[in-house]
Amino acid sequence: MTNPVFLLAAFFVAVMTTVGMVGYWLVSRNEETEPSNARFESDLVRGDSRRTLRATLLDFLNLLGAWIPSSEERREVMQKRLHAAGYRRTADINAFFGLKCAFSLGLGLVLGVIAALGDGSAVMMAAVCGLGLGFLIPERFLDARIRAHNDNLRRGLPFALDLMVMSLEAGQALDQAILLSSTGIQTFAPELSAELTQVYLQTRSGMPRPEALHNMAERCKEAEVRKFCQVLVDSDRFGSSLAPTLRQHARFLRTRFRQKAQEQARKLSVKLVIPIFFLIFPAILVVTLGPALLTAMRSMPALLR
Repeated sequence: MTNPVFLLAAFFVAVMTTVGMVGYWLVSRNEETEPSNARFESDLVRGDSRRTLRATLLDFLNLLGAWIPSSEERREVMQKRLHAAGYRRTADINAFFGLKCAFSLGLGLVLGVIAALGDGSAVMMAAVCGLGLGFLIPERFLDARIRAHNDNLRRGLPFALDLMVMSLEAGQALDQAILLSSTGIQTFAPELSAELTQVYLQTRSGMPRPEALHNMAERCKEAEVRKFCQVLVDSDRFGSSLAPTLRQHARFLRTRFRQKAQEQARKLSVKLVIPIFFLIFPAILVVTLGPALLTAMRSMPALLR
């Protein structure tokens, strides 16, 4: 028998969702009809409120993460992972720990309430499972963010190399070529642009260029970016001509990406075997042989008489 409390909670959630959707539609409709100046002022106010809300949330997560005990080795490893995902601030590690704690407590509470609204026999088990699952969910999101960040760096690297080659052949120095390439790829590759800009700023502040490139390779953890940094360091060390080296490296990267895309395309036919055999093929059998099998089953008693 269905629990009436569960039905009441589901009805409340459905009503609140419907009211929220209707209210959002009405607000967006009013925004489309208001004047441009009023809309601009409302966008400014809304942007300030969003920034304030975001700052408040970050402060809360930082405060919550600072209470979580962790060793220095654990924090150092997590800091490197956050750098690989594109988060550079030192306060991001406390925010990440606070996010893990908030996810854990929230999911544990939700699963515990759902179990209590049911039969109520497994509330503690559901809460513990929610705590563990909520603690692991931010880790998976961080892994996905690292992969996406590395893909963006890898995708924008050949274009950055082409711009650097053009700048070097035009007579620019390597530092100026790095700055111009970072400016040129800022629209479609902001992650790589930020990394190159940081290398330029570090070299301008007095840091040796090999050390700045080494720091970039340590932050990114992407194989192609590390190769690019190593090429720059070796060319600077041995005094070789840099423009032909970078042009050849850009050609190698494009060939490598083309081969990888062809490899993924060839793997697609093998990966489609399981869904075709277990999902599409049974449906085809049911559609084609089902009517014939039903007809044979209906006519079988008449034939046996």
